[in-house]
Amino acid sequence: MKYEPGNDFFDEMFTADGQVRPHYQGLQEYIDLLGVPEFQRRHGLLDLAFRNQGITFTVYGDSKGTERTFPFDPVPRVIPASEWAHVEAGLIQRVKALNLFLGDIYGEAQILNDGIIPSELVYTSSHFRREVHGVTPPGGIFTHIVGSDLIRDEKGEYLVLEDNLRSPSGVSYLLSNRDAMRRIYPKMFEGQGVRSVQHYATSLLSLMQSVSPRDNGTVVVLTPGMYNSAYFEHAYLAQQMGVELVEGRDLFVDSGRVWMRTTGGRRQVDVIYRRIDDDFIDPLAFRRDSSLGVAGLIEVYRQGRVAIANAVGTGVADDKAVYAYVPDMIKYYLNEEPLLNNVPTFLGSEPDHLEHILANAGNMVIKAVGEAGGYGMLIGPASTEEEVAEFLVKVKDNPRDFIGQPVVGLSRHPTFYEDSSAFEGAHIDLRPYILCGKDEVTIVPGGLTRVALRRGSLVVNSSQGGGSKDTWVLDHDGPVTPQGQNQMMHGDGQGQSQSQSQSGGGSQSQTQSQSQAQSQPQPQDVVADAEGLPGGHSYQQEQEKDVLESPDLNGSAGEEK
Repeated sequence: MKYEPGNDFFDEMFTADGQVRPHYQGLQEYIDLLGVPEFQRRHGLLDLAFRNQGITFTVYGDSKGTERTFPFDPVPRVIPASEWAHVEAGLIQRVKALNLFLGDIYGEAQILNDGIIPSELVYTSSHFRREVHGVTPPGGIFTHIVGSDLIRDEKGEYLVLEDNLRSPSGVSYLLSNRDAMRRIYPKMFEGQGVRSVQHYATSLLSLMQSVSPRDNGTVVVLTPGMYNSAYFEHAYLAQQMGVELVEGRDLFVDSGRVWMRTTGGRRQVDVIYRRIDDDFIDPLAFRRDSSLGVAGLIEVYRQGRVAIANAVGTGVADDKAVYAYVPDMIKYYLNEEPLLNNVPTFLGSEPDHLEHILANAGNMVIKAVGEAGGYGMLIGPASTEEEVAEFLVKVKDNPRDFIGQPVVGLSRHPTFYEDSSAFEGAHIDLRPYILCGKDEVTIVPGGLTRVALRRGSLVVNSSQGGGSKDTWVLDHDGPVTPQGQNQMMHGDGQGQSQSQSQSGGGSQSQTQSQSQAQSQPQPQDVVADAEGLPGGHSYQQEQEKDVLESPDLNGSAGEEK
């Protein structure tokens, strides 16, 4: 692999002097063996695979069209076992504190009474919901699904950039990325010890059922509809869990309960995995002009007869100004030091902080506290003086609505660019997905690695030209064992089953993966173009054939449903 890591940013795969990091050695050897032409040929198949499966996202207000294939880079990010253990412990600590914080502020608000967090900051948040004050969700869980964004600074330290607690999106791309990589680059995984992510849908469904007010309750996924930017994900997760995907018009309230309209009559709904913001979820409680929600839903919720995930009102902990106080929450509720640090944050609501923001705007990132997706943000070094001055007018008018952070040089990762047929460094972040149940916290090994595909850009959001990578968490720290390397290079089909067995797959997983390895095509069997495969089969037909004939994939899908 020809690649220049550079010295200005932390490179995930290579040290500054060009040496590959131990946990990446197996990956590098595979890419070198495959060769750039073959790697590029398979790269071209990924977009076709995503289009055939409808793996898309939506960009609002784009003159080129709204729906497009989610950009994907096939050079995976690799995280060694010990490094992941630290990240995992830090995330568990963080979500525990956030859940306690939400329970507190919608109850006795002790943390506010003790002056740890300014009361005004919480009560002026646009996401604080007085309508649910005093309501304890089933199981006492507010944050069922969390997606915290992590970055690595120039020294390689993991930092939390922000928390997403309302409706964190992107996990469908994580799962689809892994599935596509296993199809297009099957030998890449052999002998590497990559931990599985396929249990996510099963874990999500178990979590939803665990907070049901009734035994064997009915779970649904509530979507705003097909024009929402994340509609693919809503449909995907409903299908994977084997539950109904519904819109607001499919539900109604009667006799103090929520019901779903079906062809066989009405059916009581017990758990709603909502992908609709609080404002639109119930026109009787929030926005009266909303046609997306269910009239009367909040009253049923207050009575404890339906669970909503994530709980109504969690957005107050999503506020980028409240984010600055999460380390204080950890110390206050858990009596522990934070394992993962925040990015230094200046609050527009604090006069001295505001002064610093205004004086150093050209060297900072300034964000609107309630925006997401890369919107409402100024990157000072990448902006003109006129752009900075114009943005600061907004900050001065509503200082509470903005925070400022120093520009952090996000870590870089080798990324394949088709226009140059070369591997170049691109900035990345990481969004792990955390499932918080009554008794345990489950984190998918890895998460969604987002990559800034525009050369030199620090913005990884898909709406701003970003894409994603598969994220590997290994069951070791590397390098790959000599036995594993030999298996990977010679393709004898045993390495994958061994790595899955080592990561807790059990005898069934080992048997399944051995069967899959025997049926995987060799490099020369992979389609050379987007038109068809040897033997006259279309690429889509061959994909479907692989899914149907693979015991491993069928077994996983069956368990997930």
